[in-house]
Amino acid sequence: MPKALLSVHDKTGLLEFASDLVRLGWTLIASGGTAKMLRENQVPVTEVADYTQSPEILGGRVKTLHPAIHGGLLARSTFADLQELKSLGWDYIDLVAVNLYPFEKTISKPDVSLADAIENIDIGGVTLIRAAAKNHDRVILVCDPMDYKGVISDLENNNLGATKKRQLAVKGFAHTAHYDRMICDYLSEEKAETITAYPVSKLRYGENPHQTAAVYSYIPGEGPMGGNVLQGKELSYNNLLDLDAAWRAVTSFSKTSIVIVKHLSPCGIACATTLKDAYRKAFSCDTKSAFGGIIASNQVFDAETAGELKELFVECIIAPGFSPEALEILAAKKNCRLVDMPGLKLEPDYEIRSINHGFLKQSIDFGDPNHDAWKVVSTRQPTPEELISLEFAWKACQHVKSNSIVFASGEATVGIGGGQPNRVDCVQMAVQRAGEKSKGAVMASDAFFPFPDSVELAAAAGITAVIHPGGSLKDADSLAAANKAGLAMLVTGVRHFRH
Repeated sequence: MPKALLSVHDKTGLLEFASDLVRLGWTLIASGGTAKMLRENQVPVTEVADYTQSPEILGGRVKTLHPAIHGGLLARSTFADLQELKSLGWDYIDLVAVNLYPFEKTISKPDVSLADAIENIDIGGVTLIRAAAKNHDRVILVCDPMDYKGVISDLENNNLGATKKRQLAVKGFAHTAHYDRMICDYLSEEKAETITAYPVSKLRYGENPHQTAAVYSYIPGEGPMGGNVLQGKELSYNNLLDLDAAWRAVTSFSKTSIVIVKHLSPCGIACATTLKDAYRKAFSCDTKSAFGGIIASNQVFDAETAGELKELFVECIIAPGFSPEALEILAAKKNCRLVDMPGLKLEPDYEIRSINHGFLKQSIDFGDPNHDAWKVVSTRQPTPEELISLEFAWKACQHVKSNSIVFASGEATVGIGGGQPNRVDCVQMAVQRAGEKSKGAVMASDAFFPFPDSVELAAAAGITAVIHPGGSLKDADSLAAANKAGLAMLVTGVRHFRH
């Protein structure tokens, strides 16, 4: 009869699991507390201390650390190993169900003592997991109660083969690795940063065809970016970067919005009452750059908006859902990837970028911490209409590569400049792209103006109001230029660089 060892702190689902094992002809061995619970529920079990002929000692610190247990787990499927076990009066152990002391839960308590934390460092359980995982060719490891039903089903159907045993072993090694990292971080003065990511898929290539690439997720089994690709070719490395930029931008707006991104920079952003109108306004900002771009929506993508795309070549559309009618229309664009997102929340709330010999980690820029810091510094106050446009432009400029300049009319961009080494060139880019639409528009700048030339150029193009963080030694010069031209100027006190 096959033998199963049960030694769990979290006993969720254990009684049913153990009963099913007995029904399938398994013999059960269990550590003290687990055995007691099973006996109380009339499940036949042998206690570890009886099996090893060695009592639990040191107040339960040593239970399963015995050659009879680990010999039974680590013995290979060979005649020599089996004979050696038999000569010692022991046998194979074929399955281990184990989970660990709640170290993470313990240290999360505000009043936890070092002694309490130490006592919740599991030794025997981790050793059982590693032994069973190492010998997964023969031994079944179950370290997650969520796997109980699946394992029983596979045993019933004789379907628990090498691949599934290996998957369960990998899960065990990942579990102990995370557990050890928590202990290390708790006891260390300098906390190590650990990132666990799971492969989603290999990519055809990276930014260029000679570069290899793959996409990973923080959550196992997720699709790219946590979404689901509904149609089109597989996503490329560059698609994913642009999708991420577009999604970050569109989810920052609460109103119905569209963002169009090309090469990591927005070329159109707009809010409107309907998604179709938001698309029209975003597209009209830069119709040339929109070709081959990424479209992001913070609403379910509907048929009216899909119909607006007409002959426009679009690489990808990302949205929290697509209506059946929109899917029917977009099916004609066979090469357009559609990415269905489960929600609008950005996760995690930090971002990581690699550098030589390491990486940078920072919290995501979700906008100004407090609008109360905004100040009108110009002689002229902004009109209510200008204020609406300034608030929109200020949010939009956070998603443009620095030095970011955004011209906006109403709640739509009309000219965008960014990614240049100096700010006045970005203003010139926005002027060129906006053309006549600059007249009566407002301007947002992600950082201060080092010289008054950017304000002067914007005023000459017809800009009527400006918002920027302030903080330059020559703020007074830029303010003087604004007052001379009759511009309203707001200072936010918050910078929004995006390198």
